[in-house]
Parts: sequence; structure tokens; C-alpha cells
Amino acid sequence: MELVTVKIQKPDEVNLILGQSHFIKTVEDLHEALVTSVPGIKFGLAFCESSGPALVRASGTDDELVELAKRNALELGAGHCFLILLRNAYPINVLNTIKQVPEVCHIYCATANPVEVVLAETEQGRGILGVIDGLRTKGIETEEDVAKRKEFLRNIGYKL
Repeated sequence: MELVTVKIQKPDEVNLILGQSHFIKTVEDLHEALVTSVPGIKFGLAFCESSGPALVRASGTDDELVELAKRNALELGAGHCFLILLRNAYPINVLNTIKQVPEVCHIYCATANPVEVVLAETEQGRGILGVIDGLRTKGIETEEDVAKRKEFLRNIGYKL
């Protein structure tokens, strides 16, 4: 077994959801879940099929994000993983809906941070062991940091 890391390539402002599912209809079901959750949502999604032809399957509403999701998924090449790239929407807007899609087994991360995916590679294929989401923690928040966090959440409309 060999350990491999793959960096997800995306613009800084794009959020992502990385998960695992178990069936080829994942692409259509995730697409439907996303467009019914946020009107006008811009996304690209790709799914690594892990049986039969073992292709990257893709869909979305933003051609650039679809192409980027496909390239990242092909680089990952890990069985039944899916990658959703979001523009002008946040994981918090769609995450519970994604989790309710019957074939979704696991969500590894949902973030705008830089992401490295840790993979195990064997003769059979690849599997995701986990993710490195963002930066190493630098310290503990101060009272000033608490005030900034609360102000930020209110400025973007997530708290009253």
C-alpha cells in the first residue's frame, strides 16, 4: 500500500464538498438536490465510478466548475467519491440536503479552505483515508477574536 496526497485545485472563493456514495445515479440525485436547495445555484460536480467502465461522471450548472470538478475527480481516482464545487453558495446551504440523498455514505469535508486528500493506493485501486482541511491551528481565540467572529457571522447574514 502506498499513501498519496492530492491537492484539490480550485479558486479561493469556491467552496467544496467532498464525499463518498455508492451508486451511479449519484450524479443525477446530487444535481437535483443542489438545484432544489438554492435557486440559481452555480456548481460543478463529479463522481468517480468504481466499477464497470470506472469513469468520472459529471454534471452541474456552471461549465467552468464542471470541468474543474472533473479534473480534480480524475486526479483523486478514488472509488465512489464525489466532489461538488460551489460558487455564490455555501455548503451550509446544501449540506443537510446532500446528506439525505440515499446513496451518500459519508462527507469528508465541506469548506472553502485549501484541501489535501490523503489516499491509500493498492493494486486494486484508491480509497480516501481523510482530508487536510485548511491550516494548522495557531492558537486560542481572544475576546477580540470572539467579537470579530460574531460580527462576521452577522455581517454575512448567518446570525441576527
